[in-house]
Amino acid sequence: MEKMSVKRALISVSDKEGVAEFARKLAKCGIEIISTGGTKKVIEDEGIEVKSVEKITDFPEIMDGRVKTIHPKIFGGILAREKDKEQKESLGIEDIDLVVVNLYPFEETAKNEESLPELIEMIDIGGPSLIRAAAKNYSRVCVVVEPGDYNEVIQAIENQKIDVSMREKLALKAFQHTAKYDSYIQSELSNRFDIESLTSDDLTIIGERKGELRYAENPHQKGAFYINPRIDTPSIATAKQLQGKQLSYNNILDFDGALAIVADFEEPTVVIIKHTNPCGVASSEIISEAYSSALETDPSSAFGGIIGINREVDMETANKIVESFKEGVVAPAFSKEALKILSQKKNMRLLEVGDIVRYEAGKQMRSVAGGWLVQESDKKRITREECTIVTDKKPSEEEWDGLMYGWKLMKHIRSNAIVFTKGKRTVGIGAGQMSRVDSVKIASFKSRPDAKGTVMASDAFFPFPDGIEAAAEAGVTAIIQSGGSIRDQEVIDSANKIGVSMVFTGERHFRH
Repeated sequence: MEKMSVKRALISVSDKEGVAEFARKLAKCGIEIISTGGTKKVIEDEGIEVKSVEKITDFPEIMDGRVKTIHPKIFGGILAREKDKEQKESLGIEDIDLVVVNLYPFEETAKNEESLPELIEMIDIGGPSLIRAAAKNYSRVCVVVEPGDYNEVIQAIENQKIDVSMREKLALKAFQHTAKYDSYIQSELSNRFDIESLTSDDLTIIGERKGELRYAENPHQKGAFYINPRIDTPSIATAKQLQGKQLSYNNILDFDGALAIVADFEEPTVVIIKHTNPCGVASSEIISEAYSSALETDPSSAFGGIIGINREVDMETANKIVESFKEGVVAPAFSKEALKILSQKKNMRLLEVGDIVRYEAGKQMRSVAGGWLVQESDKKRITREECTIVTDKKPSEEEWDGLMYGWKLMKHIRSNAIVFTKGKRTVGIGAGQMSRVDSVKIASFKSRPDAKGTVMASDAFFPFPDGIEAAAEAGVTAIIQSGGSIRDQEVIDSANKIGVSMVFTGERHFRH
């Protein structure tokens, strides 16, 4: 492959890590160094000879440094091709073979919540232009945007092995660097300007590769986890893994589902997730009791599940968790005693997310062949006062507690979704069925022998009375559903005939 030699380098970096040592090694190789402002000072302070950009351009930095490298003698030196040789020489433009640039710290400034004027000054103009110019002309120019690449590049220079494959790799990394930078700017400014991103004609996604997954949905599939660098609120992306095996694709989905559910509850709450659906949820003043009640819903399905807890995991809860096999636990924190107990299960994954009160459900995105679906997260909540009692019989106070608890869970369960509850705990869950009446039957089966006296929540309307009848036969005494079917009156008449109370929310919670 075609090799290149480096005679002249332009260095202008915001991240000064390792730049002085890199410049020293370049100088030892006889390479002329051009630099600007703070970068030039760092290099000079190390006793390394460096030429200012102004000496090349014969024009000073202006506007507090807003304009310094944007000049034909700089960009001509980077973009010149072999066929431009005559024009280049007539204009006194000399080649620049190596461009070492990284950008103003816009991301860090945004995270520090600096004022908008301060943030605007962190939008780099010359830097992205230099990077893109060098990457565009990779056939002749080598571009470096990350300090982590300095060693590899200097070794290649010393061995005269900067070949095309290396330049291609670095050029691609450079374009990724500027694309991420621009994506972060537009994302942050859409928030600062309060402009809804879903109204944009184009979709931009910011993702940093956190690492390879143990495997994807199946061991023969490769997978990777990309995180949004803008997010610092509690999430699986920001969680600290305290112990256990490497996460898989399925683990992350289940952990995410578990965290979303428990974060939705103010009271101490535990959920056990299996294949993205809860197989048990319960709330109690004592977190260990909430765990026991959640497990009681469906202990066989809970085997190998993911546990979500919205309080610190204490010793008593940890002792109960290790009694049976669980894949992992996600919680705000773990006590020292709990960690000691849970460490008995070395493969159990433990994720600590911190202050769960700060949890924010973000926009949801799914890929389909040829595109992406994007939607707001389902944050809709409904109060008891917003519900409409549609039957002759009214729910009791105890039934109301169960109805509102079950309805709160609906948005977290795959449709068609049915939940049987008693107070603040689930008794049976039917999820992801093609037929709503089948979901009722599954929830009824899971509830045995505790279905009598339960209340039922349905994520959408009942199209026929058969679902109501199956629920009443199982022992359900009150029902909450969206309403909206053309057969609503037929369903209401059936409920009145059976003697169960029913309320309509006017809202549904499909989760496909």
